[in-house]
Amino acid sequence: MSGRTVERLKKRFVEEGLDQALERKSLDTTTREIKFDGAFEARITALATSEAPEGRTRWTVRLLAEKAVELNIVDSVSPMTIQRALKKMNLNLTKRNTGKSHQRGTVVS
Repeated sequence: MSGRTVERLKKRFVEEGLDQALERKSLDTTTREIKFDGAFEARITALATSEAPEGRTRWTVRLLAEKAVELNIVDSVSPMTIQRALKKMNLNLTKRNTGKSHQRGTVVS
């Protein structure tokens, strides 16, 4: 247990009493609005697999973030959020054939 944990526990004891200090706080995760859902990921994937902007050979995460804001896909987004979405979709912007799957040979029995 860290010193900071002990400090928080002491503060809860003083402010809320022994019973509340001994009970774990419930995490309320329902209040956070989900901004980046499947539709967002689909649009980013489509954008990343489209033709690169003029003067560029390929998309970068920064360019994708700027374009997503420009196209009103989202109000604001960080390049890291774009990176996580692309990674989740198994897209790599440095490969030549971004977004295309390789044909694998099938075993015929």
